[in-house]
Amino acid sequence: ELPSADVLSRQRYAIVVADWNSEITHALAQGAIDTLLKHGVKEEHIDVMHVPGTVELTYGAALYVNGRKNFGRRKLADAVIVIGCVIQGDTPHFDYVCQSVTQGVTALNAQEGRADGFHLPNTCPVIFSVLTTLDKQQALDRAGGRLGNKGVEGAVTAIKMANLL
Repeated sequence: ELPSADVLSRQRYAIVVADWNSEITHALAQGAIDTLLKHGVKEEHIDVMHVPGTVELTYGAALYVNGRKNFGRRKLADAVIVIGCVIQGDTPHFDYVCQSVTQGVTALNAQEGRADGFHLPNTCPVIFSVLTTLDKQQALDRAGGRLGNKGVEGAVTAIKMANLL
């Protein structure tokens, strides 16, 4: 179950999307945006940041998590969705990229914040919506093809995680 549209209309969501494999990542981002809007998030409460590639997703997300990028008047994101696509090739580069972004997102979700001198868990979940596929067709199948759009799943997860507390 998702929160009411009334609750979601007050929340803010950031989407950090890698432009590498843009045919796939932009379709995933659109699926996430459409889902957030469908459930009541206001269009002006969705911020999309583009970064060159999947490795850079962690830095983009960290800008929102740490409050350096916000929605004006210091209103922070309630959740950040990172969207990328890594397709396996003939070199170990695939493994390094996947490991880098996975560890980066995990670290962001585990970091502690500070409020009035008390240590608090990170109050902004980072949702991992990165496809790691063996070939381009597998990615297309998950970006609006026969297996749906994993960006939609990322948005639903973001809504649920932003409303845990």
